[in-house]
This record gives sequence, C-alpha cells and structure tokens, in this order.
Amino acid sequence: MINLFSRFARAASGWFAHPVAFILAIVFVTVWAITGPMFHYSDTWQLVINTSTTILTFLMVFLVQNAQNRDARAMQVKLDELLRAVGKARNELIDLEHLSEEELDRYCKEFETMHKRYQAMFEAKQANKKQGAKSEPTKPGLKV
Repeated sequence: MINLFSRFARAASGWFAHPVAFILAIVFVTVWAITGPMFHYSDTWQLVINTSTTILTFLMVFLVQNAQNRDARAMQVKLDELLRAVGKARNELIDLEHLSEEELDRYCKEFETMHKRYQAMFEAKQANKKQGAKSEPTKPGLKV
C-alpha cells in the first residue's frame, strides 16, 4: 500500500508540475470566470471554484509532502555516503538530522564560526591581491 502511494505520489507530482497542468488550470479558471454572467455570479457558481480548488489543494499537500520527504531522505543518504567516504570528514555528522535541536544548534554555530573565519581569510587574501596589483608597476602595452 505504501509503495503504491509512493509511486502514485511521484507520478502525480510529475503530472502536476508539468506546464500542461498549469495551462489546464488556467483554462479551468477562465471557463469558470466566463460562465459567471451565465450563472448570474450565484453562490453555487462561486462554490464550484472554491470547492474544487480547496479539494485539489488539500490533496496536493499530501502528494508534494511525500515527494519532498522522499527527496530529502535520498539527499541525506547521499550526503552521509560522502561524509563516510571523505577521509578527513567527521563521521559523527552522519545522520545529523536525527539529533536534538540543541545538538543541531551546536553544530550550526560551529559551522557559522568556521564560515566567518574562512570569510575573513578570503577577504584578507583579496585585499592583499588588490594591494599587490596596485604596487606593481605596469609596462606599457601590457594589461594586468
């Protein structure tokens, strides 16, 4: 049953993400809008679009969530394999998504600190390059 739903969710996500599905939705809304005067903009006329879009949105939430969860899990497995395969990587980062919020926050802060340090080093290197380029005399006809 779960496998059947997963296959259906993947297929439906593909169908609904296709440009033809978007065009059909535009056609549906346009036909609904054009028929407004014919139905004197009645409550029933409005109920048709409200009900149909609500039901479609409700069902699509489950399909999209299933597809996103599957993609996220696949991405996690790929990242875990890369961590396992890279020699200097910390294997403790494998399955990081299962940690508590506090543990995850600790790692996020650690990597933020690393990022700031590397960013400062990069900016210093760029500044040194600019200074070095300004102080070197250029020869006529040569571009630096």
